[in-house]
Amino acid sequence: MKKAMSYLMILAIAGTTIFASAAPVLAEEEDGLYIAMVSKGFQHQFWQTAKAGAEDAAAKYGATISFNGPPSESDIDKQVDMLKSEVAKKPNAICLAALSTDAVMEQLQSCVDQGIPVIGFDSGVPNGPEGAVYATASTSNGAAAALAADELCKLDGYTDALAAATSDDPIVVGILVQDATSDSITSRTKGYIEEMKKLAGEVAQGSISVEGHELYNEEAEDPSVIIKVQVAASADVVDVTNAAKALLNTENLLSVFCSNEGSVTGFLAATSDGSDLAEGGKYDGLIVAGFDAGATQKAAVRNGWFVGSITQDPYNIGYQAVELAVKACNGEEVSDVDTGAKWYTAENIDDPEIAQLVYD
Repeated sequence: MKKAMSYLMILAIAGTTIFASAAPVLAEEEDGLYIAMVSKGFQHQFWQTAKAGAEDAAAKYGATISFNGPPSESDIDKQVDMLKSEVAKKPNAICLAALSTDAVMEQLQSCVDQGIPVIGFDSGVPNGPEGAVYATASTSNGAAAALAADELCKLDGYTDALAAATSDDPIVVGILVQDATSDSITSRTKGYIEEMKKLAGEVAQGSISVEGHELYNEEAEDPSVIIKVQVAASADVVDVTNAAKALLNTENLLSVFCSNEGSVTGFLAATSDGSDLAEGGKYDGLIVAGFDAGATQKAAVRNGWFVGSITQDPYNIGYQAVELAVKACNGEEVSDVDTGAKWYTAENIDDPEIAQLVYD
């Protein structure tokens, strides 16, 4: 097994032995690099898809990988034990999606001390010891949510509706948010707001106002378009459902973007499992988009109740993590990689390149 190590070069010159120290290098062995991957889970299709991407990258670069994760994302202690075991094997690199950075600080420091590069993937390893994490392969949540705004504005009649609105009769673009504390969700919310503001501003007669929560408010006088941010009191499904109901009672509501699977669940609960969005239903004509996947969200897309949803790309997350690890082992400079997102609809959900990304 190859591993990063420091060594002493012994030179015999004119009968004199000289010891020259060298920086960490990779010991050459026939079996190539060994990269240990420890994820936040294992059985879920998301992680299995990430594993498939990692295996393809390993095959490309002639590396060997292991891929392990605890039974659930609440099993922090089990993940710690997995990481301890991998560090003890002295791999060339470790790819880690930490359930709790605080819980693995000792192992991360050991990686620093041994010169083992750590690559974060998915949620990565936020606030790790200095020098431990070389780079992270993850979704740019802001860019992914901005993609939802882009796709909505491509729909027939969407920008026409924005352009026709006036300050006397403003139209509302809604976003349902599960909480105001999660970094990923706040990043998505901000990304969606900024992109929608830009696109609406290109066609709107009046100003664009952002209202609903102090974290995002940018209120404007006499708006013709109002971006209304509805944040649930907590992430509990009952609170998210109540927030969805409040948003649905808004006059002149053109569309709703649900920023994660939890907000989708609450929104569907508020619309009779989505049937109120069907033709002839209470909210027939409301344009709805989601984020993530899951069986109920996929059904809403297939049924046409959602015009589409954004999915992360777990295959690319796994692939890019291994590619970054290989580069770090070879002494190349690495930096964070946005692994991208995809827009899926009833038309493309079964396409092979999309189907592997929309997990249940």
